[in-house]
Parts: sequence; structure tokens; C-alpha cells
Amino acid sequence: MVKRWFKAAGIRAAKTVAEAAAATIAMSAALSEVEWGMVLSVSLLAGLLSLLWSIAGLPELKNNNLGGEVI
Repeated sequence: MVKRWFKAAGIRAAKTVAEAAAATIAMSAALSEVEWGMVLSVSLLAGLLSLLWSIAGLPELKNNNLGGEVI
């Protein structure tokens, strides 16, 4: 169960990091120029928060479904 949790939480955190990076890059580019330090810090913080929220529970594990594949 622990291995499945880390896999599900990792996938969710990676997606969150990518989404935060894309949003930060888009907003930075629209306002002026992209500040890569800010993009990195915002994205890593979003990933950390995602992992912390995953402690409360992951719907992927409750449905016995991880990434579209039946486990």
C-alpha cells in the first residue's frame, strides 16, 4: 500500500508542478519577462503542497485505480 501511495502521490505532485510552472510562465510572460527563479520556487512549493494534501487521502487509491490502469 505504501508503494502505491508514493506512486500515486508522486504522479499527482508531478502534474501539479507542471501546471504551476505553466501558469507562472504564462503570467510572467504576459506581465513582462519570465523570472525562472520564481517559476522554480512556485512550482516546487506547489509540488510540496500536493504531497502534503495527499496525506489526507488519494481518490486514485480509494477507487483502486492508478493512472487509468486497473490494479
